[in-house]
Amino acid sequence: MKKRILAAALCLALLSGCGARPPLDLPDAESDRAVIAYVPLDDRPDNVGRVEYLAESLGYVLNMPEEWMFKTLLDGQMEDYYAENGLETQSWTGQSGYPGLLYDWVLEQEASGCDRYLLSVDQLLYGGLVASRLAETTTERDGEPWPLTDLLESLLSALAEDPNNEVWLLDSVMRLAPTVGYAGGTLEYYNAMRTIGAAPRKTLTGDELTLENIRATYDTDADGHDLLRFEDSVMHDAALRYTEHRINKLTLSGELLETVSRIGGDRFHVLIGIDDSSSEDCIQKNEIAYLQARLRAGDVILSGVDDLAFKAVAKLYLSEIGWNGAQINVQYFGGTEDRPACDYDYKPLTEIVAEHLDYFGLTVEDTPAFADLYVLVLTQPEDAVQKQQYIQELTATLNERLKAALPVILIDASNGQYGTAFHDALTKKAELGKLLSYAGFLDMAIVTGTALSHGVARYAHLVQGQTSRSEETAFCKTLADSILKDFCYKNVVREDILSYVRNDLGGDANNFCLPELDRPAIVARLTAGMDKATAPVLKNLERSSLLIGLKPHVDTVTAHWGKVCLSNYRFPWLRIGRLRDIDNKSTLALVSKSLILKILDQSRDIRLRVALPFPEIKTYIQIRIIFLKIRYRYTNDMIPDRTISSSALLQLSRCLECTFLIVLVLFRFAACARINLL
Repeated sequence: MKKRILAAALCLALLSGCGARPPLDLPDAESDRAVIAYVPLDDRPDNVGRVEYLAESLGYVLNMPEEWMFKTLLDGQMEDYYAENGLETQSWTGQSGYPGLLYDWVLEQEASGCDRYLLSVDQLLYGGLVASRLAETTTERDGEPWPLTDLLESLLSALAEDPNNEVWLLDSVMRLAPTVGYAGGTLEYYNAMRTIGAAPRKTLTGDELTLENIRATYDTDADGHDLLRFEDSVMHDAALRYTEHRINKLTLSGELLETVSRIGGDRFHVLIGIDDSSSEDCIQKNEIAYLQARLRAGDVILSGVDDLAFKAVAKLYLSEIGWNGAQINVQYFGGTEDRPACDYDYKPLTEIVAEHLDYFGLTVEDTPAFADLYVLVLTQPEDAVQKQQYIQELTATLNERLKAALPVILIDASNGQYGTAFHDALTKKAELGKLLSYAGFLDMAIVTGTALSHGVARYAHLVQGQTSRSEETAFCKTLADSILKDFCYKNVVREDILSYVRNDLGGDANNFCLPELDRPAIVARLTAGMDKATAPVLKNLERSSLLIGLKPHVDTVTAHWGKVCLSNYRFPWLRIGRLRDIDNKSTLALVSKSLILKILDQSRDIRLRVALPFPEIKTYIQIRIIFLKIRYRYTNDMIPDRTISSSALLQLSRCLECTFLIVLVLFRFAACARINLL
């Protein structure tokens, strides 16, 4: 029996059943919004849905190829995927994306007049992040091998011809080991290659940083010990292939930098992310130095890969609005910020934060009163006995900032060391919907880039003082997505699903197809768990204020979230690691009371031209506002500025229609009965 592919989503319906302060009659998004052509790293939520939300919240339209062109499939998933998506398998179809087809797609965007591009080099050259860990030197085009150097040269040359193009090229430094469950990769192979990759290497400098010398360091550690000595010849051969894949990818990354230096001018921007690393002096060390030496001014290498598109969208937006930077106050709670946030990071947390602040043009301001925006970071606890104190101190500082309507970015870099205590405290005591951004659900290597890119872009957008309903809806989606998945799924529901899949179903939590599992049963359990776990967090969001306009410390404009609805839960790549992005088909309705009354008056004077019971309708509006005051604890000064929900507006519309029909019927009856109602 064919099983439905369940890839992972939350459906968020945002209706401002609570109100907002003026200006609330938000316009629709402009019809001629700027378009970004985007080739994602792969089809996971962080690289598709959440990038789309971020772009939309800043006023962009994100154009992407069809998903099957850039998808990644784990072992055992390909047959079902193609069948269930109505696709025919060809001799060239496989588990990864299709560089040749994506090359054609990008040129089609160029021919259509697009001049903004976000392009994943790993997708364009290899078919995605996972496939790039098995990097070759050719792809297939029209049944023939096509050297990747030719593809790269041809594509960049075509984009360089238009002086108006702004092209962001997103590349990566390969992580220490390939992916388990892809192209036959086993856990044993992963562990062996990660051990090889994490071993300290001889440091190369200056003229020593050549591809040949770097390749030589792959085989031995810093003391000259042979790292590829295996009794098993199969594992030895696999290790040799691993080193060849690494040098292939490094070679192409170097070619990328040299090509943009030669033909690109300032229209190309290169952003390279360091994939899962190690705090040790590992195999990536000389690779990073090799690429660093070839960067142009403005190009950068930062920690993290799955946040590359976030950073590129934010940087593009900042450049287009003439961003001049801001003063930012950063506070850490927990006492371990001077160390890597996890075993997969390669620098202390403070250094990674500082690099990202510099990238976004932010200057650290140690005095909170002089800062424009704020970052609060929870680290792993220095003293486990003091966990509750760290939580209380952060929560108190957060509430102080939010109460003053100050813009705050919140980062949970604790790697789960506080269990659910931190999230429970925030849910009970903080106004979560008022945050600029939040990150914690993602791998520790990318929480910094994710939180800062979203937060800085949001801050810059608020300071601009112009927004639309669609932009605010998109922002609410991405903030709710990050909070709900971290608070409710990561530390609560995921553990239950993990136990259910392994113990009750006897399956693999990292791939529901090997063996085939009862996926509808898994989703049903997920839905039941999320319904329970999300209830208090949803209540918090629905009672939260939302910053929709900001000038530091004065003229701050707030709105209210309203109702949040979740549905259609799915798993990406058929494994429990993450939930897919929020897929919302409703809009954030921000309709002010004054606008409704204006519409009613226009309807009476222009359209209906009959005496309708408008005093009763206005009374209904006032009753509705009183209800909102009781339900959402409005203060008296908030009542005149609050809005009416979209459902209330619909009821008013129906009331008008029914009243109009009743009046017509009465007059028709009176005419027939010869009764003078006037």
